[in-house]
Order: sequence, then structure tokens, then C-alpha cells
Amino acid sequence: MVSRTTADAKGDVVVLLIGMRVNRFWAVHLWLPVMLAMFRMLRELAKDPERGLLSRVLLTASPRTYYVVQYWESKEKLYAYATAPDAFHHKAWATLNRKEREGRLRGEVGIWHEAYVVPEGSYEAIYGDMPAFGLAAAHGQIPLEKRGRYAKDRFAHRSQPEAVAEKTG
Repeated sequence: MVSRTTADAKGDVVVLLIGMRVNRFWAVHLWLPVMLAMFRMLRELAKDPERGLLSRVLLTASPRTYYVVQYWESKEKLYAYATAPDAFHHKAWATLNRKEREGRLRGEVGIWHEAYVVPEGSYEAIYGDMPAFGLAAAHGQIPLEKRGRYAKDRFAHRSQPEAVAEKTG
């Protein structure tokens, strides 16, 4: 087993952080459906890899805050899933919006997301004695030496070397 590895990501990396915060524990009937909806969306995406979700990690920040780090093929596939009328996300979002308009969620459960498109050269990863995790689970895992021993070398790595013609033209 190789003890130190890095992610084999090439090009831009698309990361979505999405989650919920339980604002009032006793409002289980309001926050539990939000949590279950996320699990249902993740199952839907796992069954249909063409939608573009490469990998995900479920995390908790506290007893109140739960979130998912998702790695996507592209921002276009992320947007397409978010707006697809046939996807469960569309139904769940419509239900959530309706409940908010009716004042049935205010203060009980918080929801949030942050989306990032990270250009190549602006990310690096190192894993010591780890199976593929996070970015490496999404894009593959390679020995650290293939990208460089130091973070500065991994940041400098480019999957597409500049064309010689561009330099001489």
C-alpha cells in the first residue's frame, strides 16, 4: 500500500457544500423531512451517474449542523440536476418553498449551500495511509510523487501542458 497519495483531479474541480441546521430540536417533524430529502437525493444521484455527482462525504459540524461535501463533473451538470423537473430536488425545493411561504419553517430548520468552481492550480490534496477520500474518491488516487512531494509542486501541476505552438506562435 502506498502510504502517501494525492487526488488525480484534472482541470477545474466543482465542489458543493450543502446542509442543514436544526434550530429547534423539538421540531423533529420539520427538520427530519429535510434531512431525509437529502438522503433521497443522494440515492437518486448514486443510481444515475450521468447526472454528474462524482463523490460525496457526509459530515456533521455539531449536534445541530449536518452537511454533505459533493464533488461534481461540472457546474453545468450541477445546475442541470438542481433545475431538472424530473429530479427529486425539484419536488423537495418546491415543498420547502411552499412551507416557507406558509410560515411553517421559519426558525425551525436552516438550510444552506455553497458552490465552488476551483480552477486547476488552486487546489491540492495529500492523503497519508488513507483509502480514496474526498477529492481522491471523486477523481481517483495516485502516488504523491506523480504530482510532487511538496504542496507548491502539486499546486503547480497542470493536466494539460501548454501547447508548444502557442509559445512559439
